[in-house]
Amino acid sequence: MLKEKFDLTGKVALVTGSTRGIGKAIGDAFEEYGANVIRHNTKVCDLADPAAIDTWFDQLEAEGMMPDILVANASIQAKIPWTEFPLDEAQKEMQVNFFATLRMFQRCYPKMKAQKWGRMIVVGSVNERRPHPEMCVYAATKSAQENLVRNIARQVAAEGITVNNLCPGVFFTDRNKDCLADPEYGPKVAAAIPAHYYAMPEDAAGTALLLASDAGRYITGSTIMVDGGLALPG
Repeated sequence: MLKEKFDLTGKVALVTGSTRGIGKAIGDAFEEYGANVIRHNTKVCDLADPAAIDTWFDQLEAEGMMPDILVANASIQAKIPWTEFPLDEAQKEMQVNFFATLRMFQRCYPKMKAQKWGRMIVVGSVNERRPHPEMCVYAATKSAQENLVRNIARQVAAEGITVNNLCPGVFFTDRNKDCLADPEYGPKVAAAIPAHYYAMPEDAAGTALLLASDAGRYITGSTIMVDGGLALPG
């Protein structure tokens, strides 16, 4: 009975940034459980371009492929001291990490509301609670996403739609693999995590599957840390 609640057969799932890393692992898990997964990278749609988002969703709507499940995973980050952070870079991060999420939520909502079922998931970051000193803008965009999740979740819960925030900690992905492979830096990072090891992309997939399926239908407005305890106080 419980196994059936994880079944995504017949659902259309759009996962941004899903050709590699955490997004790919989430997309793979959704496919394994029966979803029709729409894969995304910048060649499909550049989230830095607001007009491109609407053009893309217009096409999806015309093809009858509007998502039942949306995972806003794609994001960008720059490591620059806050005193030197260029405004244009900050605006780009806000567009890709926050405004694009808002617009995609807006475009997916009518179908989800009409069918009384939908899942909106953002992939946040442990930086919401433990901000890196050179990624203040990135942390701010992720905190904005988390606030958006809590706000929208309350408004759409009665319509069968859940909205949640999945927050990875330190994951061995293309973005982090060089620094984590460093024989000095990598072990220091692992030692700072209570679990004493960093995660692989697949470690986020189970949580995403729970939030996307009927198994997680009573979870909404939540932030779930997938971080080996990194965000815990102390």
